[in-house]
Amino acid sequence: MARPFTFYEFFAGGGMARIGLGAGWSCAFANDFDPVKAATYRANFADAADHFHEGDVWKLSGGDLPGCADLAWASSPCQDFSLAGGRAGLQGGRSSAFFGFWRLMEALDDAGRAPRILVIENVVGLLTSHGGADFAALGAALGARGYRFGALEIDAATVLPQSRPRVFVVAAREAPVHLTGESPFQTRAVKAAHAALSAEVAANWVWWRLAAPPARNTDLAAVLEPDDAVAWHSPDATERLTGLMGPLHRARLAAVTGRAVGAVFRRTRMEAGRPTQRAEVRFDGLAGCLRTPRGGSSRQAIVVVEDGAVRSRLLSPREAARLMGLPDSYSLPRTTTGALHVAGDGVAVPVVRWLAAELLEPLLRPAAVMAAE
Repeated sequence: MARPFTFYEFFAGGGMARIGLGAGWSCAFANDFDPVKAATYRANFADAADHFHEGDVWKLSGGDLPGCADLAWASSPCQDFSLAGGRAGLQGGRSSAFFGFWRLMEALDDAGRAPRILVIENVVGLLTSHGGADFAALGAALGARGYRFGALEIDAATVLPQSRPRVFVVAAREAPVHLTGESPFQTRAVKAAHAALSAEVAANWVWWRLAAPPARNTDLAAVLEPDDAVAWHSPDATERLTGLMGPLHRARLAAVTGRAVGAVFRRTRMEAGRPTQRAEVRFDGLAGCLRTPRGGSSRQAIVVVEDGAVRSRLLSPREAARLMGLPDSYSLPRTTTGALHVAGDGVAVPVVRWLAAELLEPLLRPAAVMAAE
């Protein structure tokens, strides 16, 4: 039996990348500084005591990372990902979480222990922040350490009933020809980010080939609890929620015939030059992008319209976990806020599995094995 691939997982949260990578991978080291996420990781992985480190990535050194892993995965906080702009690129200030990760990769490289593959997962805004300077700085850093890199924009809606576009920057020491080519995940934003790179940085660019997975066969309604198993808003609360809808979204409610399940977000929109809170509903079978809770207004709601009657409620923590592709056996924090924080700040499990099966694992297999397949 072939040995499992090994990996480090930084900003691991509840370990969703680990679950997505699957049984063919062995975690040599994982880290997160958030106590709630750390407790969740420990609750779900019996071997956490062997490799999980709770604390600031800046307090780690290359010596804390064992061996020579095949992969380092980093889902650094999206609000922290500023590599250029006011910081003057990678030579500027190094206070962000990403720089804490990157200095460890540099230390491993200096010691001859650099991972063969890096995956940096973040929001799509990474491609355009500071006019593209952040993405260019990231590419320059990767290239300076001998990595070829490319980006894929994958929406979790491809495999899950949640709209959740994310960028996956995949960097590898080698780029075999059979793993390069066209991909549906080379979106307009990815192509624009590539076009904005300098010739020097673009010289290390790779157009990774990643086919689309089989069509999603579930919708939002399929992951929800039965109607009689959840707490619904009062009629007055539902009326207040629908009262925040503008004409377009009220029309969507009115157009429903039979039964329909929709997702609702409260958002602040500028109207007549003033910030105005609005509720926006969608009936396309998808939830909106999960996010970390910062009060009741930030939580996603569910509406059910049936024979003209409208009911509403908040999305439950278990439903949020299902929207991330987590099994019901996954242990969530006991508090609603904690559970939604872990789910909303994670990476979609089936997306990781597809990326691993179709690109990461083939990159790590010996050429002879690939030729025999």
